[in-house]
Amino acid sequence: MAMHSPLEDTTASPWVDVTVPVRDGMVHWPDNPPIQVRPHLDLAKGDAANVSHLSLGVHSGTHVDAPVHFIPGGLGVDALPLDRLLGDVRVLALPGGPAITAEALREHAPRRGERLLFKTANSRGRWDASDFQPGFTYLSSDGARFLVEAGVRTVGIDYLSIAGMEEGELTHRLLLEAGVCIIEGLDLTRVEPGPHEMVCLPLRLANGDGAPARVLLRSRTSPPTNG
Repeated sequence: MAMHSPLEDTTASPWVDVTVPVRDGMVHWPDNPPIQVRPHLDLAKGDAANVSHLSLGVHSGTHVDAPVHFIPGGLGVDALPLDRLLGDVRVLALPGGPAITAEALREHAPRRGERLLFKTANSRGRWDASDFQPGFTYLSSDGARFLVEAGVRTVGIDYLSIAGMEEGELTHRLLLEAGVCIIEGLDLTRVEPGPHEMVCLPLRLANGDGAPARVLLRSRTSPPTNG
């Protein structure tokens, strides 16, 4: 009889990992620190163990923005309400752009308390490029106002920023000042639009303006309950 390791997965998992793998030299926001992964100790060189040194900005790859990122005295990532990061979420297909406007969002009828993730044209190859892609799809400021008025509690997008290059500060402030949680840098390539369950766990950085996160989605067969 074949023996299985206790860590070996013998069944297909219903969870989809939508986290972008952290790797040396990966794409980053232009004025943010580069991502470096270097060996510090190395078994091949006679050390007792393999130990890597990791250097990166907290807004690298898949990450969560905290209010203090743009709001002086705002909450740090370690103080974010967990209901923003765990529970039902709806993935919206938004293939137009580059700006996601209030008009584009209106047809999806966002509901109060919803968590929304935007699957955009970014999912068609942005993460395959090693260089920063300035023409990415983003949420416009009027789209942000619309979501705030609708009472949405969390938004996420499939590139490094929810906001565009020109009005990034305004869009972030509109969302963060209203208590809307922002998840950026998702890889939604393998995710179909519709209702899902989400687990999003950012590193617990004390007073952090953001933190890298591991994000998992599991498809739901029934509409979200906003639980």
